[in-house]
Amino acid sequence: MTKDLGADRGTGEQAADVRGAAAASHGATPQPASGASAGRPGSEGPEAAEPQTDRLRYLDAATRQIARGMNLDETLHELCRAAVPAFADSAFVHLYAPLPVGDETDTAHGVLRLHTTDRAPPRSPATSDSEPPSPATGPVRAADLAHPSATGRLTELLSAGRPVFANSPDTASAVAELLEAGTAPPAVPPGRRLILAPLHGRNHAMGSVVLLREPDRPDFTEDDLLVASQLATHTALGIDKAVLYAHEASVADALQRAMLPPSLPEQPGVLLASRYLPSSRTAQVGGDWYDAIPLPGNRVALVIGDVMGHSMTSAAIMGQLRTIVQTLAGLDLPPDEILHHLDEQAERLGSEHTATCLYAMYDPVLHRLLVSNAGHLPPVLLHPGGGTEVVPVPPGAPIGVGGGGFESTELHAPAGATLLLYTDGLVESRDSDVLTGVERLRARLRETASRSTPPSLDLLCDQALGMLGAGDRDDDVALLAARFQGLLPETVAYWYLAPRPQTARQARRLTRRTLRDWDLDDLVESTELLVSEVVANAVRFASRPIVLRLLRTDVLRCEVEDDSPIVPRMRHARLSDEGGRGLFLVDQLARRWGVTRVSTGKVVWFEQALPPVQDTGSALQE
Repeated sequence: MTKDLGADRGTGEQAADVRGAAAASHGATPQPASGASAGRPGSEGPEAAEPQTDRLRYLDAATRQIARGMNLDETLHELCRAAVPAFADSAFVHLYAPLPVGDETDTAHGVLRLHTTDRAPPRSPATSDSEPPSPATGPVRAADLAHPSATGRLTELLSAGRPVFANSPDTASAVAELLEAGTAPPAVPPGRRLILAPLHGRNHAMGSVVLLREPDRPDFTEDDLLVASQLATHTALGIDKAVLYAHEASVADALQRAMLPPSLPEQPGVLLASRYLPSSRTAQVGGDWYDAIPLPGNRVALVIGDVMGHSMTSAAIMGQLRTIVQTLAGLDLPPDEILHHLDEQAERLGSEHTATCLYAMYDPVLHRLLVSNAGHLPPVLLHPGGGTEVVPVPPGAPIGVGGGGFESTELHAPAGATLLLYTDGLVESRDSDVLTGVERLRARLRETASRSTPPSLDLLCDQALGMLGAGDRDDDVALLAARFQGLLPETVAYWYLAPRPQTARQARRLTRRTLRDWDLDDLVESTELLVSEVVANAVRFASRPIVLRLLRTDVLRCEVEDDSPIVPRMRHARLSDEGGRGLFLVDQLARRWGVTRVSTGKVVWFEQALPPVQDTGSALQE
């Protein structure tokens, strides 16, 4: 990226100090930037009045100005403001692409790419001791790309890290690689009017800065090499810091996003959408997270949490807590027990960080929502008619505090309602408390619902985030939206069966009757066989009634639940074995199958694709 900063001359107090100090160090009277001639002896000031002190003044102001840069572009911008026109008439900055980072041991140099240029505006003949150069000669220009050889003179100069003049043949040939070829006069001007200053960081050569004076100013001196060395050193350290900072920011952001779910499950009976916004403070990751976890019976767990603090430690603890919640959810425990065990595990982690967490379990068959809260903000429920309410859930103690009891609250979840779970970064800011922020969120949801019925989840999420404004955010924001659709009663069938030898035959009969009622005659034979095998396996180990459940959504799903913790394993039976082929048949005939452990035993499930719907309309027309 090349920037022309010639038109962006600083007029602040510090920039004026830089120009004035540089002018005084060369025996000149400080002038405005548009007419500064830092190296030309002035007619009004005393000749060579304390030049060393003035040079130190200039360096002090210039290095402080360079240190103001917060990133790579700002650092190079401040270098050019400090150097042009106070010290030189042009500055060309080339950086290696890619830039080395930290303590990388790979010292292979890449391409030098022109990153920044700056050129002082032309001076009028009245302020110059000599005539301006002929337009035919043209200004010296920088090359966009340079390909220095690993053993070439340019690489050697940059690795050495010391500024040099370009008036000797060996240095002139190296500097010429950084300048545009084909200019007249030759690319490297005669005399000591060009300095090549390497940008050398803590461990690597980062690039170079070329400082050039026009013929109407005196040549650089040996003392000017020291000035150029200081400018280059402070710039290189700023570049090194900016590169490391940007690298850490990218690593932190990648870590944060890797710990969040890459996508949300497509669960029958509920629509899901989510958003995550990091805080505006670069490289300051937070501990906000969300999750949606499928559960047996087409239920889904909705989770949102927030680890206190902004650091890599907070993000790491967030990842641990999210993993623990996923593991506990797989046991199909009630929400209050999930939070109880999560609190116990958080204490064992030995961290002083606390966290808030809200765990909700939605049952699309019963249209029921079970919620438990550990110090988190209560969710907002948007009703199908457009009204909103804050779900009344007891807050409980935050995770990691210990000793707090958690309660589960059961709510009716009507079809068409939308539940919005969020972290405090959405509703709390420097200018607004939490209660005010929640009311603003409710008002925004009502306004969105009034314009579109029902509003899409993506629109709701975007409108909710829109209340943040364009300012900097002190905290990251996690948002999870769930629209309840539910499952129609006629699409679900379930029975409690006694664990007897006759149960498999009874399960086949119930399955056959249900599938015919659902007009799924094509699946009767295969489903009967699969149900018989799974139920027969459950009868062998169950001591309490078995639950057989059939669900017809976009697939046909069968679930068999029993109280035995023994998980069946598929094995290849020998020719002499009478059994051992049940799960092999399930694996061959079902589209998908699996086993889910629950607190009361296990659930063996399988899915089958529904037969394609026949177009009877066209057949009737024929």
